[in-house]
Amino acid sequence: MELLDSPIRKYAWGSHTAIATLQGRPSPTTEPEAELWMGAHPASPSRLAVSGTSLVDAIAADPAKTLGEANVERFGARLPFLLKVLAAAQPLSLQAHPTLEQARAAHAAGHPSYVDAWHKPEMLVALTEFDALCGFRDPAAAARDLAALGVARLKPTIDALSQPDVAKALHDAVRGLLSTPDAELVADVVAACRPRAAEQPAYALVVSLAEQYAGDTGVIVATLLNRLRLSPAEAVWMPAGNLHAYLRGVGVEIMAASDNVLRGGLTPKHVDVEELLRVLRFEVLDDPVTRPESLSPALWAYPVPVPDFALHRAVVDASTPAVRLPGGGPRIVLCTRGSVRVDDGVVPVTLTQGQAAFAPATRPELSVSGSGEAFQAATP
Repeated sequence: MELLDSPIRKYAWGSHTAIATLQGRPSPTTEPEAELWMGAHPASPSRLAVSGTSLVDAIAADPAKTLGEANVERFGARLPFLLKVLAAAQPLSLQAHPTLEQARAAHAAGHPSYVDAWHKPEMLVALTEFDALCGFRDPAAAARDLAALGVARLKPTIDALSQPDVAKALHDAVRGLLSTPDAELVADVVAACRPRAAEQPAYALVVSLAEQYAGDTGVIVATLLNRLRLSPAEAVWMPAGNLHAYLRGVGVEIMAASDNVLRGGLTPKHVDVEELLRVLRFEVLDDPVTRPESLSPALWAYPVPVPDFALHRAVVDASTPAVRLPGGGPRIVLCTRGSVRVDDGVVPVTLTQGQAAFAPATRPELSVSGSGEAFQAATP
């Protein structure tokens, strides 16, 4: 095991306290800290703390030893996952990610919205209460909520949502809103929602989002999505084509190592409407919350239907024996509470909260002990 020195990404929506507090640094910080990246993504790779070597360079020096031959054959000489601590003090953009096939084809064709040839399925596990939008809700319910506002210019959106074909209803409503941005319509909807915000969560959401994104049509699109509040240890899974946005909270996020993002609003950045519509899955997501599977009294799994990553959570204390962590290949272990000892049978490390360590594929088994909470990112 080797300790990692991992970079922090500073975006405007980040927190001035969460990541610093996790790592035991003074807070509030001067700049907002949004994401702690642990992995080998070329944009912000971790470094091996002792040598200072980039994890990208360490992998390139001996891919088979670091990643395992099976992973090199499947994913190339790259770490297929990226682990993050995400700290959202303000809402992020509405966004979705392509399938692997879509990303490969679009990147090969030189499509400007694709920076690499990989998909980006992702999952977030809440460390605090975490608010998010994830997946479409019943379009008929969304139509009723919007109709009750009495905003005449919402009629095309309401008519689209009222169609009996769910996929067509959602597609036409999203296309209509995003294809013709209308700040005046957004202002009318916000004005109608403000005195009724206590009646309906969708109305309160509109008022809240408009404080940061005045005139952005994504404020209305957000009412078509499921509003979630995750408790600590609950997760939300976001496969390809799922429209989603994080609103507020701190969580551990794991994803395939890609930067392909198609935005749908709540952002000053470019919104590629046609490409977003092409990749979105226009279907109702009844229960977006993923609950962990207990493997033992101290170990939980978060199963996902992709081969790029697997995530486990262990909670240990001094009175219990060491917990064996499942999985193989390259692994990153992050301590999120207390202090844990991670033993790879060769060079064990002790992690305090906010610290992470990397184990290459040559370490066949890891165990964790001590008193605290740890997450392991691995390949299945």
